[in-house]
Amino acid sequence: MPSITVADANVHYEVEGTGPGLVLVHGTQGSGETSWGHLVDGFTGDRTVVRPDLSGSGKTTDAGGELTVETLAGQVAAAARAAVDGPVDIVGFSLGAVVAAATAALEPGLVRRLVLVAGWAHTGNARQRLMFELWRELDRADFGLLNREVILNGFSPRFLEGLGPAGIAETIAAGAREPGLDRQLDLDLRVDVRDLLPRVTAPALVVELTRDQLVPAWGPIALHDGIAGSRYTEIDSGHLVLFERPAELTELIRGFVLD
Repeated sequence: MPSITVADANVHYEVEGTGPGLVLVHGTQGSGETSWGHLVDGFTGDRTVVRPDLSGSGKTTDAGGELTVETLAGQVAAAARAAVDGPVDIVGFSLGAVVAAATAALEPGLVRRLVLVAGWAHTGNARQRLMFELWRELDRADFGLLNREVILNGFSPRFLEGLGPAGIAETIAAGAREPGLDRQLDLDLRVDVRDLLPRVTAPALVVELTRDQLVPAWGPIALHDGIAGSRYTEIDSGHLVLFERPAELTELIRGFVLD
């Protein structure tokens, strides 16, 4: 796996495929592999897919300080430039959507098109703050408890019921704590990119997940309202759309970046 030094971080990333660059940005308690690995084959036929591990995740290492959206955006930009020549399309999921939007704002010459899935602009909503604070306390007490809570509320009830007891048990067993989860949760509580959104000039697609209990509609709506000329669409899914509706999400992304 290649890596690049960005400030105090050694940022690891995966590169697969050929063609123009497509950067896939994971969210909290994810990595380039755990979030996007099962979707890569849907893009590598005509895109060079870049999957960075942000600080706190995967094989990226750093000094362990406080994270900022700007720091993570710099990591995404550096990995993109190291992996491919020319502008790239960026897809961000959850916290990764926040980081992707910031990357497009801070690096306008780098980003050709932008897809923001289940993101938000500002952690000001009382319910969302309660959720992140609960996650932080659960993580401190027992990551297994947090893992179960995220699975319970991250998938739609219909999808989770369809997994059945064995499928749910398998999903729980697959959960492994990312090393800097606590730092990412602290950042979740401080997110505010409202001042950056007007600086996004790349064509953008904002995706709401209609059954999302973690980032309900107000989150994507705020991104859409803040980015001039952005498109808005919905997928009938819980927050963990990467696993609940992978084929539909892949088709939606391809339809926008190949348009």
